[in-house]
Amino acid sequence: MNRKLLLAASIFGILSIVLGAFGAHGLKAVLSPEQLLTFETGVKYQMYHALFLLFLASNSIVSDQAKKVILYLVIVGICFFSGSIYVLATNDISGFDFSFVGPITPIGGLLLILAWGKLVLHVFNQKA
Repeated sequence: MNRKLLLAASIFGILSIVLGAFGAHGLKAVLSPEQLLTFETGVKYQMYHALFLLFLASNSIVSDQAKKVILYLVIVGICFFSGSIYVLATNDISGFDFSFVGPITPIGGLLLILAWGKLVLHVFNQKA
C-alpha cells in the first residue's frame, strides 16, 4: 500500500509543479489575474494532498485498509476538485465551454474532506 501512496503522491506532486510553472509562465499572458488565482488554487490543493499522501505512506499508525480508502478518496478528489478548477480557469482560451464541469468541483472538495475525516476517525478509534 505504501508503494501506491508514494507513487500517487509523486505523480500528483510532479504534476502540480509542472502545472504551477505552466500557470505562472505560460498562462500569465492569456488569463486574467482572477483566472490565474483560480488556477493556482487547484495547484495548491493538489500539492497539499500529494504531501498528505506522502505523510500517509510514512506513517505506520494508519492501517493499510484506511490508507487504501484515503488514497482512493484523494485520487478522485484531486481529479474532481483540481481538475475541474484547471478546466474552468482556462475555459475562455480552450475554445470549448467547460462550464458544465462546475458542479464537480464541490464534489471533489467533499471527497478530500472525507479523506481527512477518515484519517481523523481512524486515529481517534486507535487504542492508546
